[in-house]
Amino acid sequence: MKGSIKMSDNTYWGFHLLLDCSGCDNSKITDGANITAFTKELVRRIDMVAYGEPVVAHFATHDPQKAGYSMMQLIETSNLAAHFVDRDNTMYLDVFSCKTYEIDEVVATVKEYFGADKVRVNYITRNA
Repeated sequence: MKGSIKMSDNTYWGFHLLLDCSGCDNSKITDGANITAFTKELVRRIDMVAYGEPVVAHFATHDPQKAGYSMMQLIETSNLAAHFVDRDNTMYLDVFSCKTYEIDEVVATVKEYFGADKVRVNYITRNA
């Protein structure tokens, strides 16, 4: 999906981008420092304001099918969240904000930091 998400008529309260990424570089998705650097850079590239530091932790080590890092970054306009699966080199990222942002910039940043071969883009608008 090319271009910006637009909110020209205030029809939507929020914009939710969901990326399902496969073929990621295992050494990059299993590196907490790389995930932290990615998070900070993504916030900058999509012109958001971070609220505090990102939370990056390795979870589910008791279940090799699900084990991997998870990330949460609060932003002034909502949040970024991701889970990285060690076993199959996949990544699942959500970008939710009431402020518009560039979808292509999110995808480019994911590919740069994690080397994803395939990125499935899902995008929904939110409004109660």
